Amino acid sequence: MNVVDFHMHFFSAPFFEALAAQAPGADAPQEQLARLAERTGIELPSADLGEHLARWTAEMDRHEVQHMAAFASLPEEVPAVAEAAARADGRLTPFALVNPRVEGVPARVRALIEEKGFGGVLVFPAMHHFHVAGPVAAGLLEVLNEYAATVFVHCGLLVVKLRDLLGLPRPQDLSFANPLGLIPAANAWPRVHFVIPHFGAGFLRETLMAGSMCPNVYVDTSSSNGWIATQAPDLTLTQVFERTLDVFGPQRVLFGTDSNVFPAGWRADRRDEQLEALASLETPAADVELIFGGNARRLLEARG
Repeated sequence: MNVVDFHMHFFSAPFFEALAAQAPGADAPQEQLARLAERTGIELPSADLGEHLARWTAEMDRHEVQHMAAFASLPEEVPAVAEAAARADGRLTPFALVNPRVEGVPARVRALIEEKGFGGVLVFPAMHHFHVAGPVAAGLLEVLNEYAATVFVHCGLLVVKLRDLLGLPRPQDLSFANPLGLIPAANAWPRVHFVIPHFGAGFLRETLMAGSMCPNVYVDTSSSNGWIATQAPDLTLTQVFERTLDVFGPQRVLFGTDSNVFPAGWRADRRDEQLEALASLETPAADVELIFGGNARRLLEARG
């Protein structure tokens, strides 16, 4: 397969530096980061962007991953991810986390798409307290619609472990995180590709409903999918795939891993468990190819 991982976090040095600068005791961010690395076993990325990029491309080669959607997970990381994508010989498409409440975001996103080749953006309604279909996001969605770009809308459970470990507050409000809130936006902006990560992260039923209503709503398969433990009655990953394929069809399901840090690197274990689930459903090989690469390539080629 020509695998495209449509959900990974690049987590370069500027990301960690910006995150540590927000933490209590931020007058010593390097000490914060040293303690974080000691507590978690995370290998902090090299300050040399080329070295960090080389480590990720080596992972891609080792696991035969053709392409990745690489997320800049804080605004401060956007320049690094843009540069990494420019130096990656076409193997990375950059995406930027944005807060549509911040003044000037639509213009900045337009520039990222036009000048830096960004595929779109990520938004966290639960973190930044806005409704996707409300006026706050309208300017951003207008730009994305113009370019037929992609927006990842994080719905459902949202736990950012690195923030917790650094003692940062939890502003998450899940009342903003229901996938049903995408329906009016997807209908109003039909050229935007709305991607709900992690099968809706606990809102599977609502994700399926949104997908049944809007042909431009997609779902990605990334992360450990630990949210399954919150479901009643119990579900397995195989059952999640079965219900998702029944509603979305193979054309609107996008493979992702949520890979982010080393030494874990690229999460081949997540690829393997997803392939196992699809095999147990006797999913046709052509459909597996769509999920693991074809759909992502189609969305990226549609941008413009």
